[in-house]
Amino acid sequence: MALVSNFRGATGLQTAESIADMYRDAWSRFATGVTVITTVEPSGAVHGMTASSVTSVSLDPPLVLVVIGESRQTHALIESTGRFGMSILDAGQTKIAKHFATPPESRGELAAENLAQLSRTPVIANTIAAMDCKVIAAHKAGDHTVFIGEVQSIQVGEGDPLVWFQRQFGGFADSVSDQNSTSDSE
Repeated sequence: MALVSNFRGATGLQTAESIADMYRDAWSRFATGVTVITTVEPSGAVHGMTASSVTSVSLDPPLVLVVIGESRQTHALIESTGRFGMSILDAGQTKIAKHFATPPESRGELAAENLAQLSRTPVIANTIAAMDCKVIAAHKAGDHTVFIGEVQSIQVGEGDPLVWFQRQFGGFADSVSDQNSTSDSE
């Protein structure tokens, strides 16, 4: 048990269970971009999952990090293929994010025009950015694995990011492009 001091009204003793509940809630308050991590099933079909636990690790060489739960089908597929695609979604791609956030057995098929091939890995079409990554390291951390991928190919597009905040998809109220348009016309 931990004793919590006054922090915006929170006081009292916490149990491991209450900490676990609050931990998940605390991270829902951290705004993050939305990505889809893709890989290939043994049949050749595209498999993917929506993910927000991603980050840049290094510029030289270009490395990305993605954290995937060990119970996810994506985890086993990345381990077996040694590759993954990472697509940074545009604000207009909420339906794609929701599609890949749904369990594979419940989601149905994604229209082919929403997919593209980047080098050796499938990615989502028309995203802000997409990367084809080769796994160079994997580290078990609790019930997840941290996969480090070296970027083998990259594509950068235009648009505003899709954002995940308090368990909801959204975007920025005032996008950078809107601010630039206003300042250019003054």
